[in-house]
Amino acid sequence: MPKPLFIAFTGADDAALLPGMQDLSARYPIEWGILVDRDRHGVPLFPASEVRAAFLAADGLRLTAHVCGTWAREIVTDPDTAGFDPAGFRRVQVNHGFQGSDAPQVDRTGRFARRHGMRAVLQCGGAFPADAQVDWLYDVSFGTGRRPTHWPPLPASNAPFCGFSGGIGPDNVAGLLAGLEVPAGADFWIDMESGVRRDGRFDLAHCAAVCRAVYG
Repeated sequence: MPKPLFIAFTGADDAALLPGMQDLSARYPIEWGILVDRDRHGVPLFPASEVRAAFLAADGLRLTAHVCGTWAREIVTDPDTAGFDPAGFRRVQVNHGFQGSDAPQVDRTGRFARRHGMRAVLQCGGAFPADAQVDWLYDVSFGTGRRPTHWPPLPASNAPFCGFSGGIGPDNVAGLLAGLEVPAGADFWIDMESGVRRDGRFDLAHCAAVCRAVYG
């Protein structure tokens, strides 16, 4: 079973989760995806600004901003004046729409990330694009839990760096990994959001179960 370079768990939205997040991060390679939207604060999935600040101030966490709404559209339209400040995050995933990204949007997203000294992530719904300006996440679910009927093969090299998302959770992650086409030496990551929620809330027990299934 090929193992991802790290697992991204998206949707932490409560500072009370911090001790558990730090404990898991000390034992497993994890990236925590924090959803941000200029117009949504303190609602489920989108932590209030003070909670986001607490995440950023905590030790031992690898954090990625999953930027939605107005801020995401600004990044792909005019990255030099976009209002979102990604300071403190390791990567920035730009969720600007379900229709994919055209070449100018990829260029602008890459420029925004480079200006802030980080990598950007964009989503794709088919074969992984060859453009290595950004990292690519195969995602046809967009947080709904929908699992694709097939998974595209990874590129033969790590350029670009690619990941998989869509309906992944503790019960199926091992089977998913066993079925991926991963060339020897290729790195990838997996991302999940709905699969690590219980009764609508982010659930660290689900995250721990995924980590055990993947890494032992």
